[in-house]
Amino acid sequence: MNSNTFRLAALAVAAAPVALLVAAPAHATGSTPTTGGGKASAVVLRTALDVSLLNKTVDVPLRTTLNEVHAPASAEETALSVRLDGVAHGRPVDVLRADVATADATVDKHRAEGYSNLAKARVHVPGLPLLSLIEVEKVTSKAVCEVGHKPVAESNVLGHVRVLGRKVTLTAGGTTRVEVPGVGEVRLDLSKTRTTSRTAAATALRLKVSVNPLKLNVADVQGEVTLVEATCETPKATAPTTEPTEPAGGNSGGTSGGSTGGEVKPQAGTGHAPAAVDTSLAETGGSSATPYLAGGAAFLLALGAGATVVARRRAQD
Repeated sequence: MNSNTFRLAALAVAAAPVALLVAAPAHATGSTPTTGGGKASAVVLRTALDVSLLNKTVDVPLRTTLNEVHAPASAEETALSVRLDGVAHGRPVDVLRADVATADATVDKHRAEGYSNLAKARVHVPGLPLLSLIEVEKVTSKAVCEVGHKPVAESNVLGHVRVLGRKVTLTAGGTTRVEVPGVGEVRLDLSKTRTTSRTAAATALRLKVSVNPLKLNVADVQGEVTLVEATCETPKATAPTTEPTEPAGGNSGGTSGGSTGGEVKPQAGTGHAPAAVDTSLAETGGSSATPYLAGGAAFLLALGAGATVVARRRAQD
């Protein structure tokens, strides 16, 4: 056999398996970074009262809210009153009336904020048609949760506060007790705030109410009233994108070190074993160049086989 022909045949046969072992660069699929939505809420008034009428023969739960809003969808409410019907001998009760009563909740990908505001407001309960449960000049609550910053919660009570007709001095962060003989008792918690690593909540006033005028059991009112509250939850930060890592030099047959979502590069193998491919290729279904590589390898195999046949015929001649 001619020595050049033999080397050509041997080279073609050897090249075929090498072509099959070297894969084209492939990109592993990875999850698209997303931004988790934050949350915010605000409310001007919330009641959780139980009203017993006519010596407890009739029980009426008083569950109502004024200007309660929630986001992610930004929202705003500005109603100035809430009325309850059918608990005072058929007459309506204006549970709250105010000159200003607003609640706002806004959220975007960087910030969530709740804000509520109440000014020149009076709260009434059944059984006390002429006497306000509480009267406030101006009250605000605000909760702000911003990506990369510590959440902030704050409440402010400005101007005078009257409870059951009496002017009271409130203690920040403490409880104030107001008792009026023949009317009832109210306990007030002022400016309660709470924050965590991602949330904030602020409540300007929370009242625990026990009212039974002259203990006639005409209208016995028990429960809680919340005034001017705001909450928020920080949006989740966008996950960082993982960059492809170059393979370490001299690490024959290895990958880039296992960063998921990175690029898998062909390695200069020694011929003893195929280069390892990141298992995340299973998610992509393989590279688009794979059919061409397989076709090229088949062509080289056919070329090697043909060269071998020609060499044998020449040797027989």
